[in-house]
Amino acid sequence: MWGIRRLHHVGDDENLIEYELIRSNRKTLTIQVKPDGSVIVRAPVRLAEYRIAKFVKDHETWIFAQQEKLEKYHENMHVITDEERQEGILQAKKIFPERTAYFAERMGVTYNRITIREQKTRWGSCSSAGNLNFNWKLVLMPSELLDYVVVHELAHRKEMNHSPRFWAVVEKELPDYRERREKLKKMGKQLG
Repeated sequence: MWGIRRLHHVGDDENLIEYELIRSNRKTLTIQVKPDGSVIVRAPVRLAEYRIAKFVKDHETWIFAQQEKLEKYHENMHVITDEERQEGILQAKKIFPERTAYFAERMGVTYNRITIREQKTRWGSCSSAGNLNFNWKLVLMPSELLDYVVVHELAHRKEMNHSPRFWAVVEKELPDYRERREKLKKMGKQLG
């Protein structure tokens, strides 16, 4: 009976919650709302179904709130077309060398080569040899965010870490770097 999965329903037509019930050798009852909005309930093997249904019903408001948040998140997400990707990469190959040269001179640092990539989790990186990698998707964002990433990576030419000295280098060039960093985090989530 362990690990058995079954679909269940609780509530009326207007507030119906469909959930997958997974029973296992556990002591607690938990609810998970997955990124696609589906609901998983994990329960101990011997817990009565009416108690599980009551638990789900008692958490109805929370479940609907999570599903609504996910729906809004997906509505705001922008899926990039092949045409946008090709044009973006061409733009990036022009813009990044210009902005990098500009800030490198201002900051008194050198670098080796620039590579434009599509990365899922990083906006940029700097190797100890001075090679810079940038995510082309930055060209889809306001220029101040692209500049923040360029300055961030060039600051690694002085400090190869994220110590207070590193952030002082970034702040000297971009006193508002904290706001830019936060904006980048928020906007980055919208690019699919």
